[in-house]
Amino acid sequence: MQISLQRGITKPKQILNLLTHTPPNITPTTYNQASKAAHWRQAMTDEFNALLKQNTWSLIPAPSNKPILGCKWTYKTKLLPNGQVDRYKARLVALGYNQQFGVNYTETFSPVAKMETIRVLLMVAVNRKWPIHQLDVSNAFLHGDLDDDIYMRQPPG
Repeated sequence: MQISLQRGITKPKQILNLLTHTPPNITPTTYNQASKAAHWRQAMTDEFNALLKQNTWSLIPAPSNKPILGCKWTYKTKLLPNGQVDRYKARLVALGYNQQFGVNYTETFSPVAKMETIRVLLMVAVNRKWPIHQLDVSNAFLHGDLDDDIYMRQPPG
C-alpha cells in the first residue's frame, strides 16, 4: 500500500501573509455557527438546491419499523494558492455510523481514481493527440441509485 505522497498526491502549500490585517477565516463546525454568516447560508442553499434538482429524496412520514439516520452539515473554506478565499462549500451528509448491514445497506463502494490511472489516460490522450478538457463535477455522487431504502431526518434549517 502506498501513501498519497508516494503516489504524487500532495496538498497545496498554505501561504500565510503576516502583513495583512484581515481576521482569520473561521470555518464553522455547527449549523448554528454557519447560519449566522450570509456566505455560509448561501453555500447551504446551493447544496440544498443541487440535492432538490437531482431528486435525491422523497419527503415521507418516518416509518416506525425502520432505522432513521441523522444528518449534519459539513463546511469547508476553499482557498486559492495565494491564501485568499476561493469559495465556501457546504455539504449535507448522512450520519451513516448507525447503519446496520442487511437492514439499510448491503455493500459499500467508493469510486476513486488512482493517480496512476489518470497519468496513463493522459499519456494515451497525448500520444493519440486527443483533445483534453478539464471538468469540475459538483455533487457527482448524486447521480447514483441506491438499491436500499435509506431514511434520514430532515437537516437543520
